[in-house]
Amino acid sequence: MTILLIILYLFLIIGVAFSILGAVGLIRFPDVYTRLHAATKCTTFGSVFISLAVIIFGFYFWRVNGDSKYLVFALHTIIALACLIVTNSTGAHAIARAAYRSGVKPKYAVVDDLKEAKLK
Repeated sequence: MTILLIILYLFLIIGVAFSILGAVGLIRFPDVYTRLHAATKCTTFGSVFISLAVIIFGFYFWRVNGDSKYLVFALHTIIALACLIVTNSTGAHAIARAAYRSGVKPKYAVVDDLKEAKLK
């Protein structure tokens, strides 16, 4: 059980660290694209690690206690994690595309591949 607790605490610490880094990046970065990158990438990784800790916790207590409520809890977390991964990346892409189409240009971009592209 000690190894399991170490793994759970490690996953929780990594998840919280990524979430804090995402919040700091959201405050500190200069334009919408870099802020969006910090918010979606870091919080997605933070949520993944925190969810993995919850899933391991649920499966472990289901095996030890034999109570199915822990298994249901872990399975709900897996479904929520899958939805979170899909919607974070899709939402970030849609927000970035809308920002570019509305005329917000990147501040420090070296190459702008969308400049000549016809955005419809």
